[in-house]
Amino acid sequence: MESTAWTQLYSVMNARRERRPFDRATLRRIGAFARPHRRRIAQFVLLGVLTALLAVATPVLAGRVVDAIVSHGDADAVVRLSLLIAMIAVVEAALGILGRRLSATLGEGLILDLRTAVFDHVQRMPVAFFTRTRTGALVSRLNNDVIGAQRAFSNTLSGVVSNLVTLVLTLAVMLTLSWQVTLLALALLPVFVIPARRMGSRMAGMQREAAALNAAMGTRMTERFSAPGATLVKLFGRPEEESAQFAARAARVRDIGVRTATAQSLFITALTLVSALALALVYGLGGRLALNGTLEPGAVVALALLLTRLYAPLTSLAGARVEVMSALVSFERVFEVLDLEPLITEKPDAREVPPGPVSVEFDDVRFGYPSADKVSLASLEEVASLDTRGGAEVLHGVSFRAEPGQTVALVGSSGAGKSTVAQLLPRLYDVDEGAVRIGGIDVRDLSAGSLRATLGMVTQDGHLFHDSVRANLLLARPQAGEDELWDALRRSRLDDLVRSLPDGLDTVVGERGYRLSGGERQRMTIARLLLARQRVVILDEATAHLDNTSEAAVQEALAEALAGRTAVVIAHRLTTVRAADLILVVESGRIVERGTHDELLAAGGRYAELHRTQFDEPGMSGASVG
Repeated sequence: MESTAWTQLYSVMNARRERRPFDRATLRRIGAFARPHRRRIAQFVLLGVLTALLAVATPVLAGRVVDAIVSHGDADAVVRLSLLIAMIAVVEAALGILGRRLSATLGEGLILDLRTAVFDHVQRMPVAFFTRTRTGALVSRLNNDVIGAQRAFSNTLSGVVSNLVTLVLTLAVMLTLSWQVTLLALALLPVFVIPARRMGSRMAGMQREAAALNAAMGTRMTERFSAPGATLVKLFGRPEEESAQFAARAARVRDIGVRTATAQSLFITALTLVSALALALVYGLGGRLALNGTLEPGAVVALALLLTRLYAPLTSLAGARVEVMSALVSFERVFEVLDLEPLITEKPDAREVPPGPVSVEFDDVRFGYPSADKVSLASLEEVASLDTRGGAEVLHGVSFRAEPGQTVALVGSSGAGKSTVAQLLPRLYDVDEGAVRIGGIDVRDLSAGSLRATLGMVTQDGHLFHDSVRANLLLARPQAGEDELWDALRRSRLDDLVRSLPDGLDTVVGERGYRLSGGERQRMTIARLLLARQRVVILDEATAHLDNTSEAAVQEALAEALAGRTAVVIAHRLTTVRAADLILVVESGRIVERGTHDELLAAGGRYAELHRTQFDEPGMSGASVG
């Protein structure tokens, strides 16, 4: 009984305060997720009904045993009744195990369906979505809200049915045995239920405060324990202040934990006391009626046992709406993510990239980054309202063409729009006007799989997953064999390094590849590119943050990666683009110059100015221009 009461209080604590009406559309969508599990749901409900029937049968049989003993009845009858009670106990235990298994299967199955749906949907979201949302808030939808939603099936559904059956049968039997005792027991019901309601509001406030404090402490730990965060703290942080601030947050979590535990204890103690008082009244009134001869002694025992099985379902049913609303809120938060439409979708009749070497073309491309209200949710950004700014055009009529096997380089000032051009080619964003074409076909008409198989990209951060060298390479081509992995490493000038690692290909590279140097990470991403054998390559400032030695090694690897491929290179250093077939100078979202290295130097324009900045002025060699 205490366990059921506490479950009820937990639901009150986690439900929203406002009582909103049921959303029929949400209920229909919940039904759609439940439909594949309808057979197990039916079995689960049936088990709940059978368990409720057995729960009422045991007290009645116990009363008959007492009557037989008091009346000095047949000893064999007592034994038969005892054996029957034992059999019921065994069956109850078996049904309990089976019900728990069904509950787990149903709940975990629903969690799998919801998580898979959310994960697959989020995977289809554009890059703009990930640049705005907080990762922790998104992960919470996959964990906390999905688990909250599945409780509607694994707990609430069966609980409502079994508790309703238990309540009806228990009341019917109790009224049959003694209507006076039954009414007295019911008179104490408000004393039992009201504390749950009132304590629930207090606990809800403490629960929200605890959740906020834990979230703040968790966010701080996540930031400080990541490799970049830890480095920043080491360089600029003050350990004493960091420790004091963390201790203060942890102390507040401790204080709210103590208050919550005290309130929980008071609540459980109060409910236990009320239950004991009700039981005492049953024994008092029932015993008096038994002594007067108006009630059998066995009936008193049966009433007492039935009473212990009456308050728990009554309390649960009283809070059934709260439980359902709590689950409904979780479903709505999950559906909120699923309802966010991706800006970039694949056409039903999407085409494949033509075989062989392919060209790359930008045809009068105009583009502005989408505003937050088009790609994100306020709840995922943890803000009151989304930023509606955005849409300002950052590329103004950009046009160029890279013939099959050619290398086109983009140079210019920071913020000129070079990386934006690179992001439009693999369709991380879609253009507003104009077209981006690969092999003469608009990328919006190509299938996502064909585009991925054709185009590879190396960015300046050289991102790697916290996994082995092998796993990071196989991301490009899962079916690649051992010899192909080593060939890609050799061509990227990494094979000697990997052979020297403790576990070779199975060595874990650490979070974001931080166990490797910057140049090694870049060469690892180039090895991945070589393994994928893509026909179009984008290099987005791939050597921007490397020293001269690392840059030389990466340049050798890049020469392998670019051989025979159509390439778009965003240059941070002009040394990397001198041999390009075409150099484009981008300023303020426009191409202001185009030509070869020698032609642009001879023209004496913006490119020549950038070149003088890097190579002619004293102390400026290797300076950044991007």
